[in-house]
Amino acid sequence: MRDVYKKEGDFQRDLIKFIEANGGYVVNHFANQFTKTGVPDLLVSIDGTFHGIELKTDTGTETELQAHHMQLINHSGGLGYVMRPSKHKKLKFTAEYEYWQVTFEEWRELYFD
Repeated sequence: MRDVYKKEGDFQRDLIKFIEANGGYVVNHFANQFTKTGVPDLLVSIDGTFHGIELKTDTGTETELQAHHMQLINHSGGLGYVMRPSKHKKLKFTAEYEYWQVTFEEWRELYFD
């Protein structure tokens, strides 16, 4: 994994490889006209725990609908959050919704070390 990603898709590709190489299960949710909007980019199972991961570059911003879906996941017993490659950015909707963010390294230490 790199520290800097200009494109969210490059970060996503590398993260999927990491999850699969380390025993996790991952589904890449493709958004289109036939799918539900706001669903996190990656739907992941790590050691039996459901993770809804909304990927952003270090400068990208979540939408209110994405924040809402992360809260729904958190309230149903899963973990819904924003993941960035290496830097935190102020979350836009924490006053209205319960969700959080992690960097890749923080996440790796929490779930794979």
